[in-house]
Amino acid sequence: MRDSLMLFNSLGKKKEGFYTNKKKEVSMYVCGPTVYDLLHVGNFRGPIFFNFLRNFLENKGYKVTYVYNYTDIDDKIINKSKEDNISTYELSEKYINEFEKDYASLKIKKPSFTPKCTDHIDDIIDFIKDLIKKGYAYESSSSVFFSIKKFKEYGKLSGKNTEDLLAGYRVNVNEQKENPLDFILWKPSLGYDPGWDSPWGFGRPGWHIECSAMSRKLLGDQIDIHGGGVDLLFPHHENEIAQSECNISCSFANFWVHNNLINFDNQKMSKSLGNIIKGRDFINDYNSEIFKFLILSVHYRSILNFNKKIIDQTIGNLIKIYSSLHLASNIMSSDIDIEVNNDYKKEFEIYNEKIDSFLNNDLNTPGVFGILFDVIRKFNLLSVNKKITSEIKFFSDKFLKLFDKIGTLMGLFNESKSDFIMELNLLLLKSKSIKLLDIENKIELRNKARATKDYILSDKLRDELLDFGIDLKDNPDGSTNWSVKI
Repeated sequence: MRDSLMLFNSLGKKKEGFYTNKKKEVSMYVCGPTVYDLLHVGNFRGPIFFNFLRNFLENKGYKVTYVYNYTDIDDKIINKSKEDNISTYELSEKYINEFEKDYASLKIKKPSFTPKCTDHIDDIIDFIKDLIKKGYAYESSSSVFFSIKKFKEYGKLSGKNTEDLLAGYRVNVNEQKENPLDFILWKPSLGYDPGWDSPWGFGRPGWHIECSAMSRKLLGDQIDIHGGGVDLLFPHHENEIAQSECNISCSFANFWVHNNLINFDNQKMSKSLGNIIKGRDFINDYNSEIFKFLILSVHYRSILNFNKKIIDQTIGNLIKIYSSLHLASNIMSSDIDIEVNNDYKKEFEIYNEKIDSFLNNDLNTPGVFGILFDVIRKFNLLSVNKKITSEIKFFSDKFLKLFDKIGTLMGLFNESKSDFIMELNLLLLKSKSIKLLDIENKIELRNKARATKDYILSDKLRDELLDFGIDLKDNPDGSTNWSVKI
């Protein structure tokens, strides 16, 4: 039975009604990082998005088993371990621990399982042995290769044609291969390189085989969702399909779901451009809430481009949200009784219906944020500088519950409201190269001018602060609150 969720399936390149192999159960495998360094911001788009997808499915009543793997043996890991003069185990464990610290700082739920390739060597060897036995793989000079020609549907995920791929093949032909496109399942380990005993000699697994083997071990032959970054679609996921479907003789995954990449200032992040930003650095410089909001405010299949201006806009949006949440919380703490307002009740039913419609339409998070800002505008019109009434308190209650619902799905809106608003304003001051002390001094001078009824000086100082981009709000008790304009 199909769910109301329409999810884009990379395999058919269209939205399809979501369905599962088992009633109300979802098996989801997402390709994780190769652990040899701290991860950049692009590596965190997947964890943030797929956590949201898992939460959304659980909210629909599904039991979700979410596997997110670590590649802890790889040529990059071996080369880095030699540079650092430590074992591959020490290197990979170090960066798994560092990644998990960064993941924890995101304040999102952990996956159900986080397997490591090296813990599943026996499963990988058994998987390869099955492929050889069934005639889909062959041994050559202590290596094992998958035979592309044996899988007639090769290219069905990426849309690539093997003849076109062969025509564009430009590297030296590997004489060990029967076909230049055949990919490696097992490679020999030479010298002091790490490896394991196998029927084909001392060696280690190729990259593609590990995910198929671990997915099969933890989730079974057929899974509901296989996910990862769009950069993995070919050849990694294409090869996974080939080796898995040849081994199990049925479809491997119902849905292939790919999040797009992150660019900085409309340029792909790369070492040569010097624009790679580590996830940890971004979170330390800003905040994990800003990071999550930035990622989820763009549709997962679109390229996320960010720069200083976009980050400042994100901070400004969060200030609007948290300021309204703070006001709503204060209203709820008043001793005014709540009185049901049927018009507001119907209004929130419509808001929730629109949000559900956006989420069920391929997880359209930008559409959801649009609705949330509509609700904020209505709330501010009703509540800002207004006397608290039983109807406004009813609206505030519905308002907070709506944001709690969306925040639970997205891992958002759970920061300490007043403290976080100040933190966000301080970030904007820093972005504008304005010193907090200068703002506080001018506000203090203005308060003194107001107290002595020197309104000319008071207005002059307000205008100076406005020139800085500082909005002031004078409270009935004589105090002044400030915020930074975007």
